[in-house]
Amino acid sequence: MIESRTKKTGHYHAHCDTSYRGRYYVVVAILILAALGLIARLIDLTIINRAFLEGQGNARTLRNTIIPAYRGMISDRNNAPLAISTPVDSIWINPKDFNASKAELTKLANLLDMPKAEISAKADKAGDKEFIYLKRGVDPDIGKAIGALKIDGVYLQGEYKRFYPEGDVTAHVLGFTNVDDQGQEGLELAYNTWLGGSDGLMKVLRDRYGHIVQTIDVLRKPRPGQNLQLSIDRRIQYFAYQELASGVAKFKAKSGSVVVLDINTGEILAMANWPSYNPNNRPSDKDGRYRNRAVTDLFEPGSTIKSFSMASALQSGKYHVGSTVNTSPGWFYINGNRVSDDGYNNGVITLTDVLKVSSNVGMSKITLSLPPENLYNMLHKVGFGQLTDSDFPGERSGVLINYPVWDPFVLATISFGYGISVTALQLAQAYAILAADGVKRPVTFLRHNTPPPGEQVIQPKIAQDLRMMLESVLYGKGGTAPLARVPGYRVTGKTGTAHIVGAHGYEKNDYNSIFVGIAPASHPRLVVAVVIHDPHTGQYFGGYVAGPIFSKIMGETLRLLNIPPD
Repeated sequence: MIESRTKKTGHYHAHCDTSYRGRYYVVVAILILAALGLIARLIDLTIINRAFLEGQGNARTLRNTIIPAYRGMISDRNNAPLAISTPVDSIWINPKDFNASKAELTKLANLLDMPKAEISAKADKAGDKEFIYLKRGVDPDIGKAIGALKIDGVYLQGEYKRFYPEGDVTAHVLGFTNVDDQGQEGLELAYNTWLGGSDGLMKVLRDRYGHIVQTIDVLRKPRPGQNLQLSIDRRIQYFAYQELASGVAKFKAKSGSVVVLDINTGEILAMANWPSYNPNNRPSDKDGRYRNRAVTDLFEPGSTIKSFSMASALQSGKYHVGSTVNTSPGWFYINGNRVSDDGYNNGVITLTDVLKVSSNVGMSKITLSLPPENLYNMLHKVGFGQLTDSDFPGERSGVLINYPVWDPFVLATISFGYGISVTALQLAQAYAILAADGVKRPVTFLRHNTPPPGEQVIQPKIAQDLRMMLESVLYGKGGTAPLARVPGYRVTGKTGTAHIVGAHGYEKNDYNSIFVGIAPASHPRLVVAVVIHDPHTGQYFGGYVAGPIFSKIMGETLRLLNIPPD
């Protein structure tokens, strides 16, 4: 019995040793296989697929990012800033990484002033996109606060945003840029290449929150835009805008424009329109307020054109300053069409009186006595029917039909400002020619250090005679513009009052009221053109609507430029 038990126990121990040994080998085998697997994986990661994996890693940490170019500053003639670029942040997300908690989403939405649902919708609708803007042009302080939230998939991108210190005062001249800081209107568009420069590119290392932790390499340096100095004088621009806005409101007009020109250089010192807009916070309603009406809106100039009709007559040699014309009985017919002096019978009057009382009959009779090409050539030479040299985007050339198709009535009506369409800038340039003794210089929005060469288009003596004759409009008995006078200065100029064309022809009670003047008359320096569109207070004559606005703008401009009284 004892021997039998001993054998059984020994068999039991042998069986146990064999079982433990088998398990040991299995564990060792597993460990060896695991080690071999790790070694194989290590070889795969470090040798076989190293390039691929490095590329994948770099794609998540190394990025090419744009270095935004600084857009050039626009300044006035005295270097006061009119348009500057300020740093801002644009907030974007990678929808695949975007994973904000409810609390984080609430904070993000509050900082961006956006509904939470809008942020979530942008991320949900992204599809396979890895880049979606949440908001652009964010204040850097807000951008810093968003970065501090460290939300997965939310990133910041540095950019520039345009700011216009003068707001609506210079809006029509400067225009504006879009969200990418590219010019869209005005001089921002005209000189976009000059101002814009070109963006740079750099390779950076980003952390998991999108923050740049290291700049690896600058692949392309940014080229900043170049600055642009304008001919505009910020002080004159401001005053012209304020007086225009006040005048439009006073006469309940629909709109208005003002142009101030330097006669000697052709520089535009001010160009203002009403209504205007704030380019820093543009209205979405495009109701025409974005237009620079001084160069885009056409109108019939009315009696302001008589100065050039008279220049044509004097240059013909048939007439001189002392010539007379019989306007009795105050009207006459041309091919069945009536031309009148609004019920006045001025009788036999001098050429100076024709301008002073603005006689349609007198101007028509003088013009009809000459070949039609005389008037056409004069109007064409002073710039009507063609673009100026301003290079302003959207500028219109106006309408001046060639004389072969003029019949006598058309010739007569053109001589007193109907049947021809002009812009306020064209009108100002034409009067600058009279002021410069008949020399036509290109108009410009850029500052000139030296006067550009000009072209003699009117004989100097005729231009001088016309300026003298036009003084009677303000100072002569019965002149149409006594309210355009400027205390301390001699002024010469011309009124215009023209019916507005409507859907069914000329509207009986709708007018454009115009005055264009030159000062000082003894030594001309400035031209100011004022156009008031459709006043509705019962008063509509150019001398009484546009004249007072002209007087204030011209007077203040003369004083600002320290031009001595004459």
